Amino acid sequence: LPSCSPFGGGGSRLRPGSARFPRLPPPPPPPRPAALGLPSPGAGMSGRESVQIPDDGDFHHFRTECNSEAGWHLTYHRSGIAVWIQMLEAEKSLHKIKCRMDCKEASAETLYDVLHDTEYRKKWDTNVIETFDIGKLTVNADVGYYAWKCPKPLKNRDVITLRSWLPMGSDYIIMNYSVKHPKYPPRKDMVRAVSIQTGYLIQGKGAKSCSLTYLAQVDPKGSLPKWVVNKSSQFLAPKAMKKMYKACVKYPDWKQKHNPHFKPWLYPEQNPLPSLALSDLSIQHADSLEN
Repeated sequence: LPSCSPFGGGGSRLRPGSARFPRLPPPPPPPRPAALGLPSPGAGMSGRESVQIPDDGDFHHFRTECNSEAGWHLTYHRSGIAVWIQMLEAEKSLHKIKCRMDCKEASAETLYDVLHDTEYRKKWDTNVIETFDIGKLTVNADVGYYAWKCPKPLKNRDVITLRSWLPMGSDYIIMNYSVKHPKYPPRKDMVRAVSIQTGYLIQGKGAKSCSLTYLAQVDPKGSLPKWVVNKSSQFLAPKAMKKMYKACVKYPDWKQKHNPHFKPWLYPEQNPLPSLALSDLSIQHADSLEN
């Protein structure tokens, strides 16, 4: 699970309780009118035809989908972790997957930090090959790169995503979708995957507990049949969530020894990333990539 890379990273963040970025994701207030080129509020991110920073309507839709049970089929429920899939209309489409985990010994704030901390991800995420932030768009939106290992004989995968986040009191949302950046075209030694929509909803349950919901529709591309991707994701997601939870428990001690005051996801003034313009980016459609 790239941390919203399709799966965290660095970049500037919005401090909980601070003013929102101008015009208004982890992710989540009354919906605003859709920006030009965006679906109307509540339509989600998957129908985009141009690169836009998610607005309140997108975050509201994502949160609603995370909490909804309608249209979802439960496929796994064990040890505080549940997995659902949502069958899409077309047989060839990739299913959406939703995974929820109860974290009884990790606060929402700690989990939020873990999902954002690129340096810590390199320590606990054994699948990561390379991950870095490319540039910032606003105080709570950036573009990043993530490459991860795949079991042989499959080629390794990478992805470039526009990620946005929004703290909401004791809850947080982080979400992303794939974009193209002219300086980071697909590599010959990797298969460029596509995050159609990926995100996390963190919900605080007290001082030292929270729940994490992971919602995703990711196309790994390559020669894998979609039914294999759909089936395997139902088994891989719980394992990834358990690994993340263990990382959360160890994070406070690790962070105390590794630049403890540096958290640009909470303090935008610490963010060293160069600014990017939306015009530098374009939507990465899955059907435009070679297998």
